[in-house]
Amino acid sequence: MSLSAVHGTLSSLKSCQVDIGTGMDIVTDVAMDLAEAQDEEGNPGVKEMEAMILECAKLDTEINYFVDIVQQVTSEVNTQQPEAMFSLSAKVKEQFTERIARLSDAELQNHQKVVAFKDSIKNSLNQANQESAENTEELDEDIAVTQTQVNFTCPLTQVEMVNPMKNKKCNHHYDEGAILSLIKTKQSQKKKCRCPVVGCMTTDVKQSDLIPDQMLRRKIQSQKRHSNRT
Repeated sequence: MSLSAVHGTLSSLKSCQVDIGTGMDIVTDVAMDLAEAQDEEGNPGVKEMEAMILECAKLDTEINYFVDIVQQVTSEVNTQQPEAMFSLSAKVKEQFTERIARLSDAELQNHQKVVAFKDSIKNSLNQANQESAENTEELDEDIAVTQTQVNFTCPLTQVEMVNPMKNKKCNHHYDEGAILSLIKTKQSQKKKCRCPVVGCMTTDVKQSDLIPDQMLRRKIQSQKRHSNRT
């Protein structure tokens, strides 16, 4: 197998990761609906969704491991004799097996999408409890107030966010594509990425600081549907 074929396979795997991420977002949405409808943390449906999220997180992590190892091994081959290509498969298999053996449950629990899932379910349960304590009229008023208080505009693009990401350090939100692009640009310039929100003191935003905010995304979509109806 040529190195170009290997790189093509890695590109396909990365495309699969995008689909896995989309699937995890859908699972989170379903779990939030279940939590809001039943207002019960022990809901077996939510538990099943959590198990699915963890399985997806495991698959996503394994793909990351595999891609990293293949890229490392192939970079070594590039600097050696062509004969080294023959041991490529065995070398990748050995290192991948060792890496997978060290994969812990704690690492999966810290996966970005798993953290976002738990955050979203917690927020949904809180919202469900609040709804059960208020009548419909009061609830509609609260939702209207909440929507006017929350800023749906990305501080980078100045347009409404599509996939809002929450910064765990300062709790500010940005659209996923915009903030990841900014972080990448700053890294290429060997600079730190400052939070783009005016007045924020966070001077080093990293990708690991960001988690998808599913609750905010649903609010944005809800407001958009409401606007379309009116």
